[in-house]
Amino acid sequence: MEKIRMTTPLAELDGDEMTRILWKAIKEELIEPYVELKTEYYDLGLPERERTGDRITLEAAEAIRRLGVGVKCATITPNAQRVKEYNLTEMWKSPNGTIRAALDGTVFRTPILTPAIRPVVRNWKKPITIARHAYGDVYKAAEYRVPGTGKAELVFTGADGKAVRETIYDFEGPGVIQGQFNKDSSIESFARSCFQFALNARQDLWFSTKDTISKKYDHTFKDIFARLYETEYREAFEKAGITYFYTLIDDAVARVIRSEGGFVWALKNYDGDVMSDMVSTAFGSLAMMTSVLVSPDGKYEYEAAHGTVTQHYYRHLKGEKTSTNSMATLFAWTGALKKRGELDGNEALMAFADRLEAAALKTLTDGIMTKDLAGLCEGITPRAVNSMEFIAAIRERV
Repeated sequence: MEKIRMTTPLAELDGDEMTRILWKAIKEELIEPYVELKTEYYDLGLPERERTGDRITLEAAEAIRRLGVGVKCATITPNAQRVKEYNLTEMWKSPNGTIRAALDGTVFRTPILTPAIRPVVRNWKKPITIARHAYGDVYKAAEYRVPGTGKAELVFTGADGKAVRETIYDFEGPGVIQGQFNKDSSIESFARSCFQFALNARQDLWFSTKDTISKKYDHTFKDIFARLYETEYREAFEKAGITYFYTLIDDAVARVIRSEGGFVWALKNYDGDVMSDMVSTAFGSLAMMTSVLVSPDGKYEYEAAHGTVTQHYYRHLKGEKTSTNSMATLFAWTGALKKRGELDGNEALMAFADRLEAAALKTLTDGIMTKDLAGLCEGITPRAVNSMEFIAAIRERV
């Protein structure tokens, strides 16, 4: 058959360990036989980040900005153990964090649904997309272990040298303090990305904080979302037949559990980190969770929500066959191909990506799946297969 042609390349960001092995297999077995694949390749594997002093990550982010679409394999964020294991000169930063900062992007995570696996929350019938503001808050906080009696203060010194002080607490003994921050500009970018994503998906947008307790910090998030909705997005939302809804996070959690799904749930950094894992687990598995980074100016980076599957990689190095779920990595590729096709007006590429997703889901409904899913499915007798057998079964159905 004649291969489908691409006019504009994708930024291809390779990664680490077991997901790197699956990355290569997905390309060779499921994409390149059917698509004249065009990519700009960037190796974000830890050895190459070490060799380039992490310059490669910034180059990859710039490629996504220039090309408009990228697809990324899972990567290692090194800790002390990894520094020793890989003989690193530095504990390099998270590539995801670097790319998010470079694109000023928001992370949207959506579960992949299959009839073979029912969500733990039985009334969930549609995907719930988590939009996480992956900037600031506790992840960039300054912390101090208070040794004993003393006064903790919040101090802001303006450009004019004027200082504003507010007492946090008069300590009568040891304790701990933490100072966190965010920026209006980052919150606005987050809000715009959420509103635009909801419009593209034609789904309601929910946003929740705890503004009744955090009357300045969280209330700022609430006010910025409300202002942008009223001034820039209300008309488009009403025309699309969707709604923007704000509520306190504890009320939102109760509403989410009672809902049938089918909406975008925007959350601050920590809340989004926690709730994305809760939602993915309740829908089945983190290996069935897609992730897309969206910038306010419409740049997209697709990846799997999970990590590099280290234990499986160690087994792979010993020559053992693993049963690693490649669904989220595959859907990162199909998401990027669809977006590339949409931006280029390439209907054949979009249709192929849809067919590839359908073939993957058909493989699951036929009972062929990796071990992590075999124990979750209902109504069928599953056949657990290894990583490469699963990819081969998908290709049969393409």
